[in-house]
Amino acid sequence: MKTPHTFLKKTFALSFLVLALLACNSDDHTYTPDPPETIPEKYDLGLFDNGKRVMMQAFYWDVEPRFEWWNTLSGHIEDWAATGVDRIWLPVATKGQSGGYSMGYDPSDYFDFGEFDQHGTVPTRFGTREQLEHLIQKAHDNGLEVIADIVLNHNSGGGEEYNPYRNKNTYTLFDTANGNASGKFNRSYEDFHPNSLHQHDEEALFFEEQDLCHHQPRVQEWLWKGEHSVAKYYKNVMKFDGWRFDYVKGFGAWVVKAWTDEVGGFAVGEYWDGYNPELVEWVEASGAAAFDFSCFYKLDEALDRKGDLTVLSGDMLWKSYPEKAVTFVANHDTEKDENPENNISAAHKMLAYAYILTHDGYPTLFYSDYENRQYRSGLKNLVSIHNSIATGTLEVLHQSGEEYIMKRNGNDDNPGLILYMNIGSDHRQRTVTTNWKDKKLVDYSGNTSAWLITDSNGQVTVEAPAKGFAVWSVSRE
Repeated sequence: MKTPHTFLKKTFALSFLVLALLACNSDDHTYTPDPPETIPEKYDLGLFDNGKRVMMQAFYWDVEPRFEWWNTLSGHIEDWAATGVDRIWLPVATKGQSGGYSMGYDPSDYFDFGEFDQHGTVPTRFGTREQLEHLIQKAHDNGLEVIADIVLNHNSGGGEEYNPYRNKNTYTLFDTANGNASGKFNRSYEDFHPNSLHQHDEEALFFEEQDLCHHQPRVQEWLWKGEHSVAKYYKNVMKFDGWRFDYVKGFGAWVVKAWTDEVGGFAVGEYWDGYNPELVEWVEASGAAAFDFSCFYKLDEALDRKGDLTVLSGDMLWKSYPEKAVTFVANHDTEKDENPENNISAAHKMLAYAYILTHDGYPTLFYSDYENRQYRSGLKNLVSIHNSIATGTLEVLHQSGEEYIMKRNGNDDNPGLILYMNIGSDHRQRTVTTNWKDKKLVDYSGNTSAWLITDSNGQVTVEAPAKGFAVWSVSRE
C-alpha cells in the first residue's frame, strides 16, 4: 500500500512546498531532498573489505570461437580480478570424443590438453595446451585460483573390444591407438562396469557401458593415488588449484573425499538435486562443497513459477552449511535447458543475483550473464556489496508474497546492510527496525535515488522499486 509520502513524492514537481512541509512532519523517516546534490554520499565499499569473494564460471555451452577460448579468457582476467573474483572455473580442459567440438563432458584422454592429434584435432575446442598454461599463469599472476572441471563418472571415444561381462563388443578400449594418444591411463573393459569386482558402483548409472569403476585399484592409482595420477598431474604439472566434480550422483561421495585427501584444493560437486537433505548428506560424506541446487530451485519457484517470496523460507544448503554452499543463478546446463523449471528467467535474474550476493554461501557468476551489457554494471556493483557490507548474522525482517526484507547485522567495523526485494508491480515501502540510530541511509544498489534517516530507535521506512530491489546501508554523512 502506498503511503501519503510516496504519493507526494510523485507530485513533487507540482507541489514542492507542500511536500517539504508534510515531509517534515512525516513519521515514515523518508527524505527525498532537492536539489539532488544534497543526497548523502555513499561510502567507498573498499573500506569494508570482509574477505569474501566470488567465483566465475568461465564458459557457457558450445563456446565460440572454437580453438580460441583460452585466449578469450586471458583477456578477461584483469577485469575479473578487479571486480572481486577469486576463482575461475574452467570447462573440462582435455580431449573428448567430439574432438574440436567437444565441451569436454565426453572425456577420452585425461592427459591431452590440446597437444595430441586425435579425434580429428590437435587443439581442444578451447585451444592448445600452451594457451591453457598461459591462461593459468595469468590468473595466478592476478591472484585468481583456477578450478578444473573433472569428469570421473564415464568415458567416451575408446576403441571397440569384446567384453565378456556383457557378452558383446563395447567401446571400452583406451590406448594410444584408441582415444588415449598420451599413453597414460590406458583402460579396458575391466576398468568399467560390470567387471570382476561388481556389477555397478553405489550410485545412479549414466553412460552405462563406459561407467568407470572407482573400486578398481588401478583406476584409483591413475585417478588420484599414483605419482602420475590425473589429480597430481593437474595440480603439480598443470598448476590447477581446485576441482569441480561433474555428476557426482554417478559414484560414491568417498571418491571425492579420497581425491581431496590426496591432493587438497578447493572442491565443489555437482549434486543436481533441489532436495536439501540430499545435498547435506553428500557434503557431509564427501567433505567438499556442493552447488546449492536447493537455493537455485527455491529462487526459480519464488520468482518465476509461483511469484511468491515466502518460498524463500524453505530449506537451502546455504542455511544448513553456509561454508559448503556454492550458490548460483545460472550455469552452462541450466541456460540451455528448455524446461522453464530448470532456469531462472531473464526478467528475474538480477533479483536472484541480489539474493545470492547478499546472503551466506559462496556465489558464482555465470560468464554469459556477467558479459551481458544488460547485467554487467549491476553485477559488478552487487559483487562490491557482497565483498564488503554483506556480512554479520542474518535476520529476515519481513516476508510476504511480494516482499522480502533481510538484514545483515555487520560488526563493530562494518555497518552491514538491508536487502529489500519487491516483485510487486508498484513501488513499496515498509517500516523496519535497523541497527543504525539517527543515521542517513542510501541505496547502494543504485536502483533508487531516495535517502532515508533512521530515528533514535533505529526505525526507518525502507523502500524498493517495482519488480526490483534496493540495498540499504549507512552513508558517509
